[in-house]
Amino acid sequence: MHVFRGRAGTIEADRDVSRHLLSVADDGEPAVRVWVPHRQVAFGRRDARLDGYDRAREAAREHGFPPVERSVGGRAVAYDGETTIAFARAEPIDDFREGTDERYDRLTGALECVLEEFGLEIDRGEPDDAFCPGTHSLSAIDAQGRRRKLVGIAQRVRRGAALVAGILLVAGREELASALADVYGALGVPLTPATVGSVQAAGGPGDPARIRTAIEDALVGDDHGSITVENVGEDADDDR
Repeated sequence: MHVFRGRAGTIEADRDVSRHLLSVADDGEPAVRVWVPHRQVAFGRRDARLDGYDRAREAAREHGFPPVERSVGGRAVAYDGETTIAFARAEPIDDFREGTDERYDRLTGALECVLEEFGLEIDRGEPDDAFCPGTHSLSAIDAQGRRRKLVGIAQRVRRGAALVAGILLVAGREELASALADVYGALGVPLTPATVGSVQAAGGPGDPARIRTAIEDALVGDDHGSITVENVGEDADDDR
């Protein structure tokens, strides 16, 4: 098992590290990365084809989020650079046509267990008009009974390797909801700001380092053999 920790010095260099996980898996070794990406709004390919894309990028900038475009589908997601966690697990596969649902289930279940251990009431799925809508999401039920999305998960599969990755909002719900509302409004994509959640708003801890460590342990699991840890750039050792 190859574990990457920390983030590289720039957004693009940091994305290169994440892309490298698939190369490690291509060589037969599973790889895990759980980190706090740089502040940004990452747009999907579908966003870039919409008439309001340029206005949405400007809206992101006005909120202080550099806009970037990622190479996969899905809608825009926002990282605040301090508390928003990204996670990814790559593994070798024999047949790219098999195992997709099982990989989704394993990673969704791992995140669900971590969040429940922090005292959250977790529900699989998401409310209507949530950010980055998708089939594989986790929501939290807060003390007022409101259902808010915390986690979005996606998967990339190619011959020889598969990568399951996602985003978890730990804190900063109000800022993220405000930025995403303007970005989605410019794109003409439905979003209800109240559906944006965070671990902290749901009654859990707002410490991303503590949660990052728990997620990494869950994604590495017990059946991993030897572990190689590679520190990349800044903040690699501050929470371990």
